[in-house]
Amino acid sequence: MRHEVDVLVIGAGPGGSMAARAAAESGAEALMVEKRQEVGSPVRCGEGIAEDWLKEIGLSPDRRWIAHRVDGARLISPGGHVLTMDAARAGNETGFVIERDAFDRSLAAAAVRAGSDLWMRAMAMDARMEGNRITGVKVVRLGEEITIVPKVVIAADGFESRVAEWVGLSSRLAPKEIDSCLQYRLVGVSTDEQYNDFYVGSMAPGGYVWVFHKGEGVANVGIGVQVSRLRDRAGVKAHLDRFIAGHEGLRDARPVDIVAGAVSTSLPMDRTVKGNLLLVGDAARMVDPLTGGGVVYACRSGMMAGRIAGEFVRDGEPLDRYERMWRREFENALVRNFVAKEKAVELSDKTFDRVIAALSELEITRITTSEIISAVGRVAPELLEEIDGLL
Repeated sequence: MRHEVDVLVIGAGPGGSMAARAAAESGAEALMVEKRQEVGSPVRCGEGIAEDWLKEIGLSPDRRWIAHRVDGARLISPGGHVLTMDAARAGNETGFVIERDAFDRSLAAAAVRAGSDLWMRAMAMDARMEGNRITGVKVVRLGEEITIVPKVVIAADGFESRVAEWVGLSSRLAPKEIDSCLQYRLVGVSTDEQYNDFYVGSMAPGGYVWVFHKGEGVANVGIGVQVSRLRDRAGVKAHLDRFIAGHEGLRDARPVDIVAGAVSTSLPMDRTVKGNLLLVGDAARMVDPLTGGGVVYACRSGMMAGRIAGEFVRDGEPLDRYERMWRREFENALVRNFVAKEKAVELSDKTFDRVIAALSELEITRITTSEIISAVGRVAPELLEEIDGLL
């Protein structure tokens, strides 16, 4: 069977749904294919998001997918020093704790309402190429093989993107560029529900532990550990279990579910456009290397890619505008945080204690490089050389 379409979006996560919606709103015939039987499952996410970027992409907070609202975040050192930040200063993962599966379904529904089609249990298997262009994509949908003939393809199929491999854009990640993650949803948690907590130091080698509250004594408690620092696959669970056992507010809580996965903490791809293919979100490795958070970048890049694909179909506008657009908007932030991550993973527990203690003593109006340098310089100037590169 043969099926022609203007814009084919592979993957129905946040990036794919935003791309399909934007393409449809631009007048293109859009089709989104998802290999799983349900959008949003399984959940592999800490589920923290910020309100500011929701407004930026035209989303309003919706009680159907908001589990809990928090006032801010706390960065906690190995020795227990705490830097408290309000939600406006705390980054892209603080403001709301959501039900990620419901959030993803809401975005997919918005794409469908805008005019996009959505095929579930439809796996993209291979592509037919003519030069740099994809001229056909073999999709198996509920056992039926279909050749989709697209004008534009948008890959939103995760950080190990098969689509990127088809066209030679994928590159192998080094172990130090991947964090292995494990998260429990714990019931019976007894900590301050008004903050998302981030614990840094040797309890999570090369990463951090998070506690994201969902209200009524329920929290997502998870860990990310740099793969290069793991001795075996069971090491991630051992680190997290040890942390929970040693935490007064967590040790008596009990898990009701568990999720595991991996996230890239690398630089974004050198190239995200080739022929008629655009890569978005995790498929382009648009993930914050410090936090592993990628939903905001998936949504923003998906919206850009979908709009540009629609304009290509309608008016013949060049697709490589997408490359310039997303890099202008947020590449510098990703590169800066990659450099900071590379330094942070080398810091000792003692240095984390001293830096966070120094920052917690001062009134910082905004978490920026200049504010942190100024604050540390006033309280502990000898630390500036050690954290050079982190900022």
